Amino acid sequence: MELFASADFWVGLLKIIWINIVLSGDNAVVIALAARSLRPEEQRRAIFWGSGFAVVLRIGLTLVAVQLMALPYLQIIGGLLLLWIGIQLLTEDEESEADATTHDNLIAAIRTILVADLVMSLDNVIGVAAAAKGNLALLILGLAISIPLVIFGSSLMIRLMARFPVVVRLGAALIGWVGGETLVSDVALQHLIGHLGWLHWLVPVLCAALVLSWPRMADQFRPKSQDPSA
Repeated sequence: MELFASADFWVGLLKIIWINIVLSGDNAVVIALAARSLRPEEQRRAIFWGSGFAVVLRIGLTLVAVQLMALPYLQIIGGLLLLWIGIQLLTEDEESEADATTHDNLIAAIRTILVADLVMSLDNVIGVAAAAKGNLALLILGLAISIPLVIFGSSLMIRLMARFPVVVRLGAALIGWVGGETLVSDVALQHLIGHLGWLHWLVPVLCAALVLSWPRMADQFRPKSQDPSA
């Protein structure tokens, strides 16, 4: 009880909640993109379980965040993985319903949510860890409170995507942007691009453009089906 009576505890809790509100926007977009093709009842399950498992993973990640961020090439791999996820999610949207083969079931959607959240949280969790100041109970409670925030944000994004299809492309571009930011933040690249500040915005812009243009580029190189009447 002494823990909950401490002013530092409540200040730290508010900091963690606020950090999660600020940083959960892109996570909500990924969850909405991954779950939007499911049936309504499966959407709710994917959002709930995906968000819950993601928070559990984030707790574990926070405990070793500083060590992970110091590993070379980890963020390069994570950035490339985010680009792949963004391309896959956008490609699904531009395929016909008969041709779509990805994320048509609950497990696939949850898996995408977990992988994307894990990568996108690599740098975010450092702020959460700093606010918790080593207090594991505070960390777990703060992240647990963030679950309904992510669920609400994801549900809202799904409704927006259904009503305004352009939101899907904007969401995919955001994933590409975050992937680019993750790439250029890797410690292995800092001695090469550390003094070239313009690359820290140019690479995210190019990555967002790549995600948006990939489906059309892939169509151009895809073999054309033969016309049987020819």
